[in-house]
Amino acid sequence: MSINVLSLFDGISCGRLALDRANIKVNKYYASEIDKYAIKVSESNYPDIIRLGDITKWKKWKIEKPDIILAGSPCQGFSFAGKGLNFNDPRSKLFFVFIDILKHYKPKYFLLENVIMKYEHNDVISRQLGELFQDRVRIPSFFDAGRLSPVMLNSSLVSAQNRKRLYWCNWDITIPENKRIMLKDVLESGETNRKKSLALIASYSNVSKNPSKSTINRYLNKHMWQLVKEKSLYRKLTVVECERLQTVPDNYCNAVKDSKAYYALGNGWTIDIIAHILKCNKELTRRKH
Repeated sequence: MSINVLSLFDGISCGRLALDRANIKVNKYYASEIDKYAIKVSESNYPDIIRLGDITKWKKWKIEKPDIILAGSPCQGFSFAGKGLNFNDPRSKLFFVFIDILKHYKPKYFLLENVIMKYEHNDVISRQLGELFQDRVRIPSFFDAGRLSPVMLNSSLVSAQNRKRLYWCNWDITIPENKRIMLKDVLESGETNRKKSLALIASYSNVSKNPSKSTINRYLNKHMWQLVKEKSLYRKLTVVECERLQTVPDNYCNAVKDSKAYYALGNGWTIDIIAHILKCNKELTRRKH
């Protein structure tokens, strides 16, 4: 059997990559995304994806009922690194559009990813999801007092970067096996004294390809970014190296300029983490037969 998938804030279709890696067969994959560069990357790899455009226009969509909804709603208003706007940030308000879509389509399963955030914001999300799913599907062990609590997983277990993220879903998640991948293992050339990269984020696209000496000192002293030593010089990570940090196939983002690729990868998911979460859902994995 195969499944119908609705991916919200789809980006470069990391959800589709993860489903493929988990060996879960997809019948129809619907994607809502508005960034033209992310869409270009997705189209170059998955021309069969059915593209829906702006999530705020969801009431006009004509799609088959999804078996699972995937989402990584914009996190700028939730992040500790942000301005603390939280649910007043128009980007973070899109979470409630996601909730409306869940209410409308009533999928059997969902998966939501977001950044580490303050407890009170985490609690709003957990209670909204708990209200939706406590009576309709099997509740996992982390359901408590009306809240569907997230699991925190660090991408460092399956990749060369430290990337802690929260994952909400309505099935039980185990901790993936540590693959012990180090930053040196993903470099195309050069060397590094870091064991793991810092979390790749969209703003890495703004780092100069060949930074000045003062910039290098600032980065190294404050540990702001991972820089690679190439002989006597330092450079930023290549796009391929960033793809490897996210466990995305090499050259997946070739359809766009490097600056757009960095940005899209920073906004994306670590594929092997998502694939592991999906594999924890035994019904989904059984459907592949």
